[in-house]
Amino acid sequence: MAAAKRQKKRLMAEINVVPYIDVMLVLLIIFMITAPLLAQGVKVDLPAAPSQPIDQEAKEPLVLTVDAQGNYYLDIGGKEDEPVSEDDLVNRVAIVLRRQPGIPVLVRGDQAANYGQVVYAMTLLQKAGAPSVGLLTDAPQPAARR
Repeated sequence: MAAAKRQKKRLMAEINVVPYIDVMLVLLIIFMITAPLLAQGVKVDLPAAPSQPIDQEAKEPLVLTVDAQGNYYLDIGGKEDEPVSEDDLVNRVAIVLRRQPGIPVLVRGDQAANYGQVVYAMTLLQKAGAPSVGLLTDAPQPAARR
């Protein structure tokens, strides 16, 4: 008789989705935070403001100049006034970096140069093996006193 009084519990056929919603919200927050960090870009070591002059006692830097027409000029090889092609630029810079691994690499871009050309020059320098690329600027002129 005791067995007849016991009622069997019915199985619960529902899924508790509350923990899944919590996990989903945590993942959403993680992706929202990390997505901007994954943006592609060129690695550039920019000087802190106000910028400091280049140390004169350090190694002589390798300077790539980009003129207003988008031509590239390297300050090595005794041909600073002759434009170099992209392939020649990568080869020459790679050779210099193999011989002098700690040499600073700098880009001097004309104010009228296309921004894309300057960035492309920086990517060519990175392709040649430059671990970091700096930008050269002129010192700001002091404001005229009235």
